Amino acid sequence: MSPYGVGVEPMLRALQVGESAVTKWDVLEQLGYACQVSARPPEITDEIKPRYFTDLTIKFLQHNGVLYGSIAGMDAWADAGLERGDTTDWDSGTIFGMGSSAIDLMVKRHLELVDEHQVRRLGSTSVEQVMNSGISAHLAGFLGLGNHVTSNSSACSTGSEAVIIGYERIKAGKALRMLCGGCDGYNQYSWGGFDAMRVLCRDSNDNPAKASRPLSAEAAGFVPGAGAGALVLEDLETAQKRGARIYAEIIGTGLNSGGQRMGGSMTKPNNEGVRRCMKMALEEGQIKPEQIDLIAGHLTSTLGDVLEMQNWHEVLGLSGKDFPYVNSTKSLIGHCLGAAGAIELVAAVLEMKHGFIHASLNSENLHPAIAALVDREKIPLQAIKKDINIVAKSSFGFGDVNSCVVLRNWKN
Repeated sequence: MSPYGVGVEPMLRALQVGESAVTKWDVLEQLGYACQVSARPPEITDEIKPRYFTDLTIKFLQHNGVLYGSIAGMDAWADAGLERGDTTDWDSGTIFGMGSSAIDLMVKRHLELVDEHQVRRLGSTSVEQVMNSGISAHLAGFLGLGNHVTSNSSACSTGSEAVIIGYERIKAGKALRMLCGGCDGYNQYSWGGFDAMRVLCRDSNDNPAKASRPLSAEAAGFVPGAGAGALVLEDLETAQKRGARIYAEIIGTGLNSGGQRMGGSMTKPNNEGVRRCMKMALEEGQIKPEQIDLIAGHLTSTLGDVLEMQNWHEVLGLSGKDFPYVNSTKSLIGHCLGAAGAIELVAAVLEMKHGFIHASLNSENLHPAIAALVDREKIPLQAIKKDINIVAKSSFGFGDVNSCVVLRNWKN
């Protein structure tokens, strides 16, 4: 569930042609935000809603992040050839995270009614509408999941972290399959904090498609986005036995924190922690640096892009034309926060399956420190056809948290 719309097909088409999903949002302009652009999913129409929800469910499903995650999760489940059973599926669970809570619902409804001494008017579903575990709880109910069901939250690392936690549970033999992903909604209240921090792009309100500029010397802050990404992880033997369609294989993961030491802070990474995370994933996957075809970077259009590329350089020991291809999905859809890692993993899987590397828009003028490490041709400005066997996906979040997933194309 991306800023391009519902389902995989709209996103695949946009990735293949390099279409930006960033637009101006008049609400931000009216409120005097310095950043007035964003990448938001289109409205879920009354025609689409009945495909997923009953009238009663949609009446109480007010958080748009949970709405996006529910749709993405159910679509992934169906795409995997799985059904919504009438009995509990004890072998299947979900780790599905969310970056921010339902601050808009609390501001607009809860605070108002409580302060007016009208708490009884909140209704019997008020808690489930705002609880942080709402997305995993809803998906468990929609699909009858009886294994581990929980929601994680680790800022912008949330989506990738969810996949890693699900992978570890299957690897430990405690589940046969896990529905994993991340979601985040949009509202002017949660995005206000980022605008106040001056970390959003402020100079492209009249040219939204040029606002997100990862890897560029003109990078001026990230573009806020929203949506959801979901992947079904399954034990290989089980998936093959039931004839599942397999897109890719997870062969290595890394998950850690820099501890906000050695230069790390709430908003800046401890570079040693980042490198340890990357090495962890590559070592588990038994991957040599030259085997990596594509780095699907976190790459937010901030100064963090330089640090990320320098850390990959240190870990891989490669530079120039020997460096892997690099791209940033955020150049197309902005930074979807808690959903980012999951959506970007979906993009990586699509690139592997369809044999292409999508463009990194607006990176014509590479940051000098990045240009010194990576050959210009390895950061494509337009989609290129390319057989991809190994992808390394990195994600980072506030709190100095890191995650890395190594995928291998499934060609069996």
